[in-house]
Amino acid sequence: MKPPASPKQRLLAHFAEVAKGLAHPVRLELLEALAQGERDVDALAQACSQPVANTSHHLKVLRLGGLARSRKIGLQVFYALADDAIAGIVASIRGLAERQSAEVLRIVRDSFDRRDSLDPVGRDELLTRIKRGEARVLDVRPPQEFSAGHIPGAINIPLIELTRRLASLPRDREIVAYCRGPYCLLAFDAVRQLRESGYLARRLQDGFPEWKAERRPVAIGPCS
Repeated sequence: MKPPASPKQRLLAHFAEVAKGLAHPVRLELLEALAQGERDVDALAQACSQPVANTSHHLKVLRLGGLARSRKIGLQVFYALADDAIAGIVASIRGLAERQSAEVLRIVRDSFDRRDSLDPVGRDELLTRIKRGEARVLDVRPPQEFSAGHIPGAINIPLIELTRRLASLPRDREIVAYCRGPYCLLAFDAVRQLRESGYLARRLQDGFPEWKAERRPVAIGPCS
């Protein structure tokens, strides 16, 4: 007869169940979407370009692994991250892959680094520059995501509206744009448009999930 599993073995089995939730590209993308704020299944399916049924399946795996929580309002089911620290775990996986995988590093260089040769603004640097009045923070995510949480003092101009609203941005300060994370192209495209229009602009090193995961100040609600 096989001896019963030790407490350590039982714990490792539970840890493996959590890790299973991270072991799929769609689930990682869903976690990035959930890091912007609570969303219903339809919105998450649209954000990740997945069928609703497939999205529901992956959300169930995330919930069973303790990575997401859900609540029901009427017929709609809303999901959120089970813990804000999960965004930091995903960032650690990303960092490890960038350091250890030559293919990951090549994709990052070809698809992201070449889009912007200037060094991005770090989170500590941004806080310092905000306090000194040297930077204006621009959030280019959709309004729903901005309202769920954003960097205090940021203004929300979704990328699709940026050209029309350029005149509302200051030219005497550098504009720091951010979006959903380091691989989100919204901030890259916003910075390119701003520079082409004569603005001083850089992007934030990561995005809102990484900012929130570090327990930095977060504001909630639409632009005032």
